[in-house]
Amino acid sequence: MSQRHSPQELPPPSTPAEGAATVTVFASPTSWIESDAVAQCHQVAALDGMTHVAAMPDLHPGKGAPIGAAMTSAVLYPFLVGSDIGCGIAVFPVRLKRAVPEKLAARFPDLDRALDPERDADDPAWTVMKGDIPAGHVEGLGTVGRGNHFVELARIGTVLAPDHAARLGLDAGDLVLIVHSGSRGLGERILREHTAVHGAGPAPDPGAYLAMHDEAVRWGSLNRRLLAARVAHALGFEPAEPILDQCHNLVERRDGVYLHRKGAAPGDGRDVLIAGTRGTPSYLVAAHAGPDAGHSVAHGAGRKMSRADALRRGRAKHTVEELRRTPVGSLVVCGDRQLLFEEAPTAYKRIEQVIADLVDHGLATPVATTIPLVTYKTPDLGPTSERNRRRGRGRS
Repeated sequence: MSQRHSPQELPPPSTPAEGAATVTVFASPTSWIESDAVAQCHQVAALDGMTHVAAMPDLHPGKGAPIGAAMTSAVLYPFLVGSDIGCGIAVFPVRLKRAVPEKLAARFPDLDRALDPERDADDPAWTVMKGDIPAGHVEGLGTVGRGNHFVELARIGTVLAPDHAARLGLDAGDLVLIVHSGSRGLGERILREHTAVHGAGPAPDPGAYLAMHDEAVRWGSLNRRLLAARVAHALGFEPAEPILDQCHNLVERRDGVYLHRKGAAPGDGRDVLIAGTRGTPSYLVAAHAGPDAGHSVAHGAGRKMSRADALRRGRAKHTVEELRRTPVGSLVVCGDRQLLFEEAPTAYKRIEQVIADLVDHGLATPVATTIPLVTYKTPDLGPTSERNRRRGRGRS
């Protein structure tokens, strides 16, 4: 069973490698940090060429590599970025006179239905697109995806740094649209092509990998804009440029080394939305992390339960109806009942503790909270459509 560890209690690797990289976990002794996730950090630190692993307070185990970490190396490792290259969170301003969650939830478009450049050529969402479709990848355009991805209509709650919020054009009570999505199969294809030949090994041609990687990052950013535009037109407001758009699954060349981020947002003087859960606030922060933290901050609350545990425990404690109306009074639009349980607020760490850890370590300054009104996960199409979806039909 996984255990919690404070930064002072980090277990060493079972077989320390000579010259292994340093590992720092930016969390307090009271934070929920799984020993399995810390062990993954040390496994990564032992890889050839690694110099430093900075783990964020939302750290949790991933498939082969930790989620919530910034990893510095002289060698580029595609598996440290993962399959959803370009995944990130964008925040858009919303101009609506009234925001009644029940009415707006019913007007959300089907964001599982992809936009087809030919079939949907007249869709007004295309007006936000400038230039070509990155990598020519048309599959999944305008869709949000599964897992922890979401589109959320929220209002600005508490403003914690008025001057900074004003510079972003935000005030308490303002409405925003938060979009969390990635490269919808493009990044997965890039990683699969690499691992089919090289497994978890480094990229033999970093330049070639980075060229494909950059296209996936660009695709993810475009898709977040398309998602926001689809929702804007459906809810009756004009699409706008994002207030911020930060990717948290990527690698960049910095100071002569490769900085891999897996579930870690760029924290070098940028504004970042750190996602809470469907039933808690999220936090807009001004990030100012240095090299010890991999110039990064947390990207969200971070899971404290596996999906299987969340499903099992959730079914014992909650009904579907309870999960569709959250503790803050917001609505969750999700036709996949299993996903409702897997993504329940109780499956995640306390976002307040994550933010407090970032503040205590000097990595970020909170600017404002966002309070969910409507969170979209999947279309609620009824039981028949849900059964068809599970059998593989009705998908974009």
